[in-house]
Amino acid sequence: MTIDQMLQNARARLRRLQAHEYPAALERGAVPVDIRPQAQRAREGALPGALVIERNVLEWRLDPSSSARIALATDHEVEWVVVCSEGYTSSLAAAALQELGLRNATDLEGGYRGLEAAGLLHAGIRVPHFAREVASLATL
Repeated sequence: MTIDQMLQNARARLRRLQAHEYPAALERGAVPVDIRPQAQRAREGALPGALVIERNVLEWRLDPSSSARIALATDHEVEWVVVCSEGYTSSLAAAALQELGLRNATDLEGGYRGLEAAGLLHAGIRVPHFAREVASLATL
């Protein structure tokens, strides 16, 4: 199997989001997860409202049965939207999450750059966990 075939197989299992669908997904409670490495985030910019979980620990942080899970990984019904730079690595990552039983996991076509091109990078500033973080920083 080639990487292109692996990517095609992963994407065949996903209902990938288009950039214009991202704000509505956030409104219904989807949680964006930025898996880009720190150096890439520094170069391209942050994705407001997204949890930053680098690819190498993604499954451990989002699997509700993992002792290393994050607080938002409450059950297998959470809608995770995995975002990378251009939407390639995120497809493989979202498919891996689905293999763990996180059937609502998906990714974003075009990734961070697709959101940037659509002018939607700041759609996540109203995400509840982001609002809590901003409020807590304001009290410091």
